[in-house]
Amino acid sequence: MINKIIPVVVIKELKQTIPTLKALQSGGINIAEITFRTACAEEAINLAVKNFPDMLIGAGTVINTIQCKKAINAGAKFIVSPGFNKEVGKICKENNLPYYPGCVTPTEIMSAIEEGFTILKFFPANIYGGLNALKALSAPFPQVKFIPTGGVDENNLAQFLAFDKIYAVGGSFMMKGSYEEITEKSKTAVKIAEDSI
Repeated sequence: MINKIIPVVVIKELKQTIPTLKALQSGGINIAEITFRTACAEEAINLAVKNFPDMLIGAGTVINTIQCKKAINAGAKFIVSPGFNKEVGKICKENNLPYYPGCVTPTEIMSAIEEGFTILKFFPANIYGGLNALKALSAPFPQVKFIPTGGVDENNLAQFLAFDKIYAVGGSFMMKGSYEEITEKSKTAVKIAEDSI
């Protein structure tokens, strides 16, 4: 159940890595998507993988093959992209790693399906029609499950998770504030997720 919520974690300084992940874990979340938006992302993933062997640590905002290879070398267990990169997908397949590409249009979804990917990030979910859009897209693509990210928070989390085509939800809504606040927000998110089953 905990993997129904994927925190999007931005580590700006390496020293934030361990306390941030401890805060998530204390809140009942055992997965983290560490984004490649910062200079220390690769090191942060490596540090996280070594110090939290029971957590599922992945790399997010992976937009090219260079980042993908760095993430895999750092020990990432899954790769997430804001869009669909065929070459990144190929590298993930070669390394037996899950790849969750961002797809929001029927054409993008068809391209991903053609390459064998059926769990897709839907980003930014709030801009591209949210739950209504996902329900509409699920009709022609029944084999696809989505990870909506962007605009998903504690207010609409239950509605998203109640839809059977949602694989998980991604978000940074539990990442704001102090480490204690991250823990409390994580506990709230986990409770909402458990109640929505």
